[in-house]
Amino acid sequence: MMINIRHAQAQDYPAWLTLWQGYLGFYQNDLDENVTSTTWRRALSADSNILCRLAETERGIIGFAMCVLHEGTWSTQPLCYLEDLYVQQDARGIGAGRALIEAICAEARQKSCSSVYWVTRENNPARKLYDKLATLDDFVRYNVKI
Repeated sequence: MMINIRHAQAQDYPAWLTLWQGYLGFYQNDLDENVTSTTWRRALSADSNILCRLAETERGIIGFAMCVLHEGTWSTQPLCYLEDLYVQQDARGIGAGRALIEAICAEARQKSCSSVYWVTRENNPARKLYDKLATLDDFVRYNVKI
């Protein structure tokens, strides 16, 4: 099955929204509609550092990756934070997740990023894929809700 990775376009919103809601459900999270619509607008804006890439097959859009390009203090080059990655459940195992990550890494290289990184839950089954594509480091994430 051919998987095409491409930039999100305005007309992709309904398909992306369905996947986004599945992603939020996977993480047992519920976001205000304003956050979702703002995220989508930022992903489409040329002035934003948020990128959205879609995985598409002949079945339609089956997955997405959302990234944030940002400066860092340990590198003179930008960094790419792969914040969100999701492939619809019935399309897992065909290579869409790998294709999305590889496309993000290729784009990060083109943009002269020093690295692509992400965090996930310890029990995420996608870690089998992540272990093949990246190095697990020993950092622990802390979070203060403001």
